[in-house]
Amino acid sequence: MRSSNPVFSRRGFSRDNGYAGFNTAPQAGGAAVGTQGNPYAQQAGNPYATNPYAQQDLQQGAPPQAPAGTGRMTMDDVVLRTGTTLGILIVTAALAWALLPVDDANIGRSYGIGIGAALIGMVLALVQSFKRTASPALIVSYAAFEGVFLGVVSSVVDNRIASGAAMQAVIGTLAVFAAVLVAYKAGWIRVNRRFYGFVMAATLGFLLLMVVNMLFAVFGGGDGLGFRSGGLGIMFGVIGVLLGACFLALDFKQVEDGIAYGAPKEEAWLAAFGLTLTLVWIYMEFLRLIAILNSND
Repeated sequence: MRSSNPVFSRRGFSRDNGYAGFNTAPQAGGAAVGTQGNPYAQQAGNPYATNPYAQQDLQQGAPPQAPAGTGRMTMDDVVLRTGTTLGILIVTAALAWALLPVDDANIGRSYGIGIGAALIGMVLALVQSFKRTASPALIVSYAAFEGVFLGVVSSVVDNRIASGAAMQAVIGTLAVFAAVLVAYKAGWIRVNRRFYGFVMAATLGFLLLMVVNMLFAVFGGGDGLGFRSGGLGIMFGVIGVLLGACFLALDFKQVEDGIAYGAPKEEAWLAAFGLTLTLVWIYMEFLRLIAILNSND
């Protein structure tokens, strides 16, 4: 079973016979138990089997802990890379907001640039997701183009639908991130196979409904089946935020397992990429919710 986040399904964050860390690594900072089920222990086909940092502690019977200065991923690495990708995304979003006006005379051009940036960002994200190794250049480029798209969309909603919507969406995203982090570290959220299966099934159904709604809107006009407007739009917006929160819990589990089992330092870029994708998802759902609520006033 692969990770919910396509980024984490790359090597090092999953194993052939199951989800990394399920039934092997304890939740929220507990000790890893031996080499059985450890995706970074010596085993056939394991890309990290030669990683000396993952093996050193395990051979001594202790939980793997990454000492400072080793070639193993640490939480500091994940925080730094995530801060880098989010920082680039925020800067390009601010530039797009300032340089691409959404008044009546320029909104068509701004929309075009925003959609173009979104398509490029999507292609870059897909390429990185299917690569076997992290590519910082791809990840940084994705963040830059995604920032342009978010800047245009946020400006449209904030200036033409609901003043202050962008800041409200940012606050909502940060609140969800903090709440899920606290709940995960406190053990209130237990990430296991059942949780993973539920989130994946719910997400697949959610995405299929959104695609069907979009097709009806394109070929039938209007709001399609109404899944993104009115009362249904509010309900599906809340569901989208909740699914994003579930993805965050899965992301936290994958990062925790990668650190505990001695993933190489460059894998922190994949962790940052996955967290950025999830945060963008949550932000967009909040922004859409705010737009729907203000459209109904």
